[in-house]
Amino acid sequence: MELLGATREELTKLCADLSQPAYRGGQLARWIYARGASSFEEMTDLPAAFRAELAGMAELTRSRVLQVSRSPDGTDKFLWQLGDGNTIESVLLPYSDRLTVCVSSQVGCPAGCLFCATGAQGFVRNLTAGEIVDQLLALQGRAGRRVTNVVYMGMGEPLFNYQAVLKSARLLNHEVGIAMRHLTISTVGIVPKIRSLAKEQLQLTLAISLHAADDELRARLMPVTRKYPLAALMSACREYAEETRRRVTFEYMLLGGVNDDPDSARRLAARLRGILCNVNLIPYNEVLGLDFRAPEKRAIQAFRKILEEAGTETTQRLERGHAVAAACGQLRGSGGGDGRV
Repeated sequence: MELLGATREELTKLCADLSQPAYRGGQLARWIYARGASSFEEMTDLPAAFRAELAGMAELTRSRVLQVSRSPDGTDKFLWQLGDGNTIESVLLPYSDRLTVCVSSQVGCPAGCLFCATGAQGFVRNLTAGEIVDQLLALQGRAGRRVTNVVYMGMGEPLFNYQAVLKSARLLNHEVGIAMRHLTISTVGIVPKIRSLAKEQLQLTLAISLHAADDELRARLMPVTRKYPLAALMSACREYAEETRRRVTFEYMLLGGVNDDPDSARRLAARLRGILCNVNLIPYNEVLGLDFRAPEKRAIQAFRKILEEAGTETTQRLERGHAVAAACGQLRGSGGGDGRV
């Protein structure tokens, strides 16, 4: 039985099944999530006999760091080996006022976005809730300070791993103590799951990887979106904003000569009219082997101006980690950078 990823209620039931008092479940939860324990021996306020019993019938599997790559801007990219030998990447982004981690939700990704390094490697499997939470616990331990923000923007499509992602978000909130408003789930737009998420009434941030304002171009860039036309996606996003009273973020990666022209900006503004939202513009981060280029600075400025003049709140992402392939769309699960551990 794997305990990393278990809820406090599940841990309490385990303790009851082992004839232990209910409060032992809370002790286990604190050791696993608040203190980041990697073994039962560390849990010194549990009876020695109970620790030995746990060691004989349960596991506390932590991922192993294979490589750390540091960017000149202070961003660290981590390559992890999971218990089954598969590898994933996650990113630690320190700022003066916060500490953000970017976590993966799958090994590889089935979405197949043409501009994304993860999509190019294909899909292997979903991560468990424990494997998702473990990324944060390990990065927090490495940083020596509390993580304040978590973005599900690493490898994988989070809503294709809906139950594990939701469970991990609740664990991060209830057990690690990260405010739900500081959790962001980024999706290519899996319409049925967006509607399900709206009904959860969680105060997390929903981010939609949009990247095109017409179905033809979007389907070409992101093949999985053929199943989810923009009209249906916009309807689901309106529903999400109305149900949760939370602003939806639309991420728009600007690809030079592909979707960065004024007509695209005007179509985007029209698509988003009437939705409680903001747009986050992301200049393309070049990926070796993929045939896309970054937009020109003047194209970015013109695109943003059109959106803002249409009344759309717009920001431009400050990209970090580009030097070690840790920026948006660059994660492969195979390391890269300076290779220090």
